Amino acid sequence: MNILIDIGHPGHVHLLHGVAEEMIARGHKVFYSVRDIPVAKRLMEHYRMSPWVDLGGKKDSLTGKAQTVLHQDIQLLKFVQRNHINIGLSSGIVLSHVSKLTSMKAYVFDDDDDAAEPLIVKYGHPLSDVVFTPDCIRRKTKHAVYYAGTHELAYLHPKRFSPNPVVLQHAGIQEGERFFIMRFVALKGHHDVGQQGLTMDQKKALVALLKTHGRVIITSERTIEPEFEQYRLPVPPEEIHSLMAYSAMFLGDSQTMTSEAAVLGVPALKCNTFAGRLSVPNMLENKYGLCYAYQPQQFDEMYHHIEQLLAKDPEELRNEWHAKQQRMIDDMIDPTDFFVNYIENNESLS
Repeated sequence: MNILIDIGHPGHVHLLHGVAEEMIARGHKVFYSVRDIPVAKRLMEHYRMSPWVDLGGKKDSLTGKAQTVLHQDIQLLKFVQRNHINIGLSSGIVLSHVSKLTSMKAYVFDDDDDAAEPLIVKYGHPLSDVVFTPDCIRRKTKHAVYYAGTHELAYLHPKRFSPNPVVLQHAGIQEGERFFIMRFVALKGHHDVGQQGLTMDQKKALVALLKTHGRVIITSERTIEPEFEQYRLPVPPEEIHSLMAYSAMFLGDSQTMTSEAAVLGVPALKCNTFAGRLSVPNMLENKYGLCYAYQPQQFDEMYHHIEQLLAKDPEELRNEWHAKQQRMIDDMIDPTDFFVNYIENNESLS
């Protein structure tokens, strides 16, 4: 088969690079397209996901996003026709549009609830052939295919990922040194309109608390504030998961990195207006106790919870979370195996 993998965010690279490797190993030809996102391109180079078609930059306004999607529709329509693409894999809606104008089938990977992404539900799901969905979510579309797992588990499952201890040396972290990772996001996605994360004062309060217990490391989706420059992430993006796996705690307003920390068995606390509203993080919190979510007005409660966790013996805390992580792993599958086998088996019957 000729397979096109469309990348619209750095997280999509993590999610789909294992699928690409498996498909290539099974004799299929894989093509790539990507937006003008430097981190995504760097990760693609790291995972040897090249060459690619560059679809240009992204815009922040809803009108701008609509124009961008139309432009990308046209670009990829020509590419799919020219290269006789059989299968399109993405976490966006462009390939779903193109699939209706070609013989290509569109397989979409979506871990957000319908209520959180009305535009995707209206303009993406109905045009997709398959919408791979964690089984803690329930969809309106009849195209949903459910699996016992999460996006993050597709690339952080123990079968697919082992943290590399050399990352500690790269980060200048001494043996036995306690450190914390924080992530601040821009909230510029179409589904982020009107949403809020941590305020500057709240970020400062968390840094002040954490630095009395160890080293603070900050990664930011937007330009990092001058006050936090000294805490900037000291390793390249392809090493962040190894670094996170060795961290004592994760804090921030990022959806994805909170779930990544949880899957890695690291205590994770987030603060944003999505708290309590999304099925995947709710499952990781309520069923397994791996992470915790707070609304911005609950910041004081979150702060107190962090103090309680910091007061515990670090080794006991790590062992407690690893036991929770193992229970989750035992309940779930390797999503990448599931994706690849489903696609191959489904297409062999076509």
